[in-house]
Amino acid sequence: MYESFYGFSAKPFQLKPDPNFFFGSKGHKRAMAYLEYGLAQGEGFIVITGDVGAGKTTLVRNLFRKLQTEKILAAQLVSTHLGSEDTLRMVAAAFGLPYEDVSKAALLTRLEEFLRLCDRQGKRALLVVDEAQNLAPRAVEELRMLSNFQTADNSLLQTYLLGQPEFRKTLNGSEMEQLRQRVIATYHLGPMDASETRSYIEHRLNTVGWRGDPSFGEDAFAAVYDYTDGIPRKINTLCDRLLLMGCLEELHDFGSSEVSEVIRDIQQEFDLPASEADAQTTPATLPDKADTRASLENMDQRLAKMENSVISVLDLLKQILSLPRVNKEFLKRR
Repeated sequence: MYESFYGFSAKPFQLKPDPNFFFGSKGHKRAMAYLEYGLAQGEGFIVITGDVGAGKTTLVRNLFRKLQTEKILAAQLVSTHLGSEDTLRMVAAAFGLPYEDVSKAALLTRLEEFLRLCDRQGKRALLVVDEAQNLAPRAVEELRMLSNFQTADNSLLQTYLLGQPEFRKTLNGSEMEQLRQRVIATYHLGPMDASETRSYIEHRLNTVGWRGDPSFGEDAFAAVYDYTDGIPRKINTLCDRLLLMGCLEELHDFGSSEVSEVIRDIQQEFDLPASEADAQTTPATLPDKADTRASLENMDQRLAKMENSVISVLDLLKQILSLPRVNKEFLKRR
């Protein structure tokens, strides 16, 4: 929508990982160096961790773009909420192998035959497992067992494990000792600093043909960094909404006030209605015993007064009806 308004060739801040927008921050360059080092070694495991939205998947997509496909056959596994055998099936599927209605033994045999065929063709197989923090320890162990497929000279499969920081807890488990011995490099991808955040925004804008329209003030870059903490996905979300607002309101200059307005809009969209928020945030409390006792005593007093009032009315009514004249008038009306 705003692409034509600002003269962009595409959306600069789309959420999907796109290697064409890869930005080499200090952290991303170092992580890429570890991945390329792993390729040079041709064996073992490389572990890359990072917070949600840090750019791990974009990193891998950028690596895939650089691969010499005639030498390396790469496959990516993303769905990792799986049991151990289902993980093996997904590995087979990632490499394009039949996996349905076969036993675990047959599946392993099929994978080994495929990997040996790749080796005879002069290719190496690379498996990239994304969202590795969702893997159960048994599933991680199955992946380790695949690394046992070797020839006399070469390892037939190399594996990259990408996950959120909690994946390190899995790796540090006592049952992961054999896997840790096969990890040849590990790196944690942290957020960008304020200077890199500005360069990241300008890089993505320049990629789609930005010529200074819209302009960003120093305070705008600072406001973006303060809200996003230098996490690429959060930057993308915020800047995409900022450009959309700029298009709708025909703005060509952004400062901290415009950024703050978009931040408020985003926050309000995720806020619960007041009634729901109160129900979730206000804990239900039991009344105090003394308060309960006082309340019951007060209710007893009120009931007693009502009872006395009813008795008084009934007595008065009896007295009135006992009068002869009243009785006759009453009967006539009946």
